[in-house]
Amino acid sequence: TTGRKTGQPRVIPIAYFFHEGVYLIVASNWGKDKDADWYLNLQKQPRATLQVNGKVIPVEAHDAQGEEYARLWKFATEKHPPYLHYKEMTTRHIPIVVFQPIA
Repeated sequence: TTGRKTGQPRVIPIAYFFHEGVYLIVASNWGKDKDADWYLNLQKQPRATLQVNGKVIPVEAHDAQGEEYARLWKFATEKHPPYLHYKEMTTRHIPIVVFQPIA
C-alpha cells in the first residue's frame, strides 16, 4: 500500500485467499476495535501491489458490499473459522477487501 500520511510505500505480510479470480483479504485486525493501518491506507489509495509466490501483481482494491460481502464472508469463515471469533470480539464491521488484478 501507499502510506496515507507519508505517501511512502508500505509492505505488510498478510494472509490472503485467491477465489473466483481475485485476491481477498479479511481486514479483521485480530478482532481489535480499530482498523489496521494497511486497510486505512487502501481507503485513501486503492491501487496497490501484491507479491504472491514471487510474482508482483498490480491491483485495484475495493470493499466487498451487500451480496458480494455475504458470499465472501461465508467463503472466508469456512476456510478460516477464527474470523467468526474475531467478529465476536469487536463491534466494528470487519471488511473484506477484494483485490482485482490490473491488466
